[in-house]
Amino acid sequence: MSLSAAYARDLLAALPARVADPLTAAEFAGLESRFGFVFNPDHRALLTAGLPVGGRWPDWRDGDPDQLAERLAAPVDGVLFDVQENGFWLPGWGERPSRTAFALSVARRALERAPQLVPVYGHRYAPALPETDLPVFSVMQTDVIVYGDTLPAYLQREFDLPPGDLPGGAAKQVPFWSDLT
Repeated sequence: MSLSAAYARDLLAALPARVADPLTAAEFAGLESRFGFVFNPDHRALLTAGLPVGGRWPDWRDGDPDQLAERLAAPVDGVLFDVQENGFWLPGWGERPSRTAFALSVARRALERAPQLVPVYGHRYAPALPETDLPVFSVMQTDVIVYGDTLPAYLQREFDLPPGDLPGGAAKQVPFWSDLT
């Protein structure tokens, strides 16, 4: 069930944040082209209803492109950091090479197949997949937690909003990232 425009506006109105004009189709196209991802339908619906700004919200309209690129790269960079510094390794990647440089190469190739995560707020991320009702993850290196089964559920949890009429159920599985939860 896709996030409706009316519900997105209600969520934005309840947030403790300033909400600027929505992103335009041209702004979405420019962001997606520049950074090489596509907002998932629910994230797009939220930003089409209004753009939360300030604090830990990503500034999709006027933000420093290098800072946005860093935020987009942070989940993968964090996993690679843990591979290099903390011995992190997923069994699905095969046997860990003894040399760290080779281990990083294997991990990097595996991460290229993982859906990109797009910042929603702080270190909370939505998968860039063409599906609705995707979870929002809290990501700090390989410490990954489902922080909301859906974007609306996440916003309600993060900002202590009154519960809406949300379908219940388990979070959808997202390739690679759900394996870390």
